Amino acid sequence: MRTKGDRDRGGGILRDHDARLYLAGVVVSGFGTSAMWLAAGIWVKSLTGSDSLAALTVLAMWAPTLVGPVLGTVADRVRRRPLLIVCNLGMALLLTALLAVDSADRVWIVFAVLFVYGTAGVVMDAAESALIAGVLDQRLLGAFNGLRTTANEGMKLLAPLAGAALYARFGGGRVALLDAATFALAGCLFGLMRVREPRPSPAAGGGWRAATAAGVRRLRATPAVRPLVGAAAVTMLLAGLNGAAVYAVVDEGLGRSPAYVGVLYAVQGAGSVLVGLLAGPLLRRLPERGFAAAGVAVFAVSLGVRALPYDAAVLASAVGVGAGLPCVLIAAMTAVQREVPPAELGRVSATATTLMYAPNAVGLALGAGAVALTTASPLLATASALALTTAWHLTRHPN
Repeated sequence: MRTKGDRDRGGGILRDHDARLYLAGVVVSGFGTSAMWLAAGIWVKSLTGSDSLAALTVLAMWAPTLVGPVLGTVADRVRRRPLLIVCNLGMALLLTALLAVDSADRVWIVFAVLFVYGTAGVVMDAAESALIAGVLDQRLLGAFNGLRTTANEGMKLLAPLAGAALYARFGGGRVALLDAATFALAGCLFGLMRVREPRPSPAAGGGWRAATAAGVRRLRATPAVRPLVGAAAVTMLLAGLNGAAVYAVVDEGLGRSPAYVGVLYAVQGAGSVLVGLLAGPLLRRLPERGFAAAGVAVFAVSLGVRALPYDAAVLASAVGVGAGLPCVLIAAMTAVQREVPPAELGRVSATATTLMYAPNAVGLALGAGAVALTTASPLLATASALALTTAWHLTRHPN
């Protein structure tokens, strides 16, 4: 890696050549991914008429996260920048296979491509986290992760609508080509980065199983990281409960059509964009545990407010959820990047990502079952209380 210079905290990120290119790559590829994510479900639904198959498109992209600790080891075995270039250009090529999908009997191609898509995404996320940790001054990592959150959430606000419109006008093949173009452009942007990486030691960590296990042990043995990842996991579990209850809130609580959920998610995304911009200044004034605890507390209060049967309250809760939820995720990933040795950072960041995001699916399943048995209000009240307990735990226990 190149030597880290003394950069000013305020403008150091955007003045850094490699950081600018990386953020540009995140914006470009994030736009294509968000557009493809929605269009894939619409595509499968239109070809098969099946709601369940359409829902499985999300699962196909998400499933590889469950083996994140294994996939993250790839990012520790090779140089990260070339890996990002190869993965992005490879995905650009693979997405062209979707041009062959023109009937229900070829829908399997969509699922195969999406599964590889998700697998490559896990590997690239691990490589990106490790690469940027070696590029930036550690004091700027929190601000950078906040800007990355802003970029990702901003694309989620715009790209799905663009993808749906493009699909409606030209079909799924054009959306696939758009996504392929964004991957190709991101690969070129990563290729322009000037970072120089040492060759990883092939013997580091032993075999694949030993290397993966070592990453898990490193995460458990790092006191500054372990509680933040644990709090993020619990918070994402509760976010899943909230996600399962949102349709009941809109229907039973507000008496609105299901389409109103889209408004709530747009407002929630705006809250996430805002906190991403503020993360850097806040992390310079608060310790990571304090920043995470404050975010979880805002999330908890927002869940309680969501149970009120008023439009203004539910809209305000959407802003609060969007602003509070990312705080613990940003703090946890910043701690991982700062505390974990570079040689292990790929597998440890992938392990942390799996532990943080996998509970969301569990929460969705539990919430769906709970909503079938009761109303949304007691579910949201329970989730709010558990979130407040999580925030309290972060402030009470320093290790």
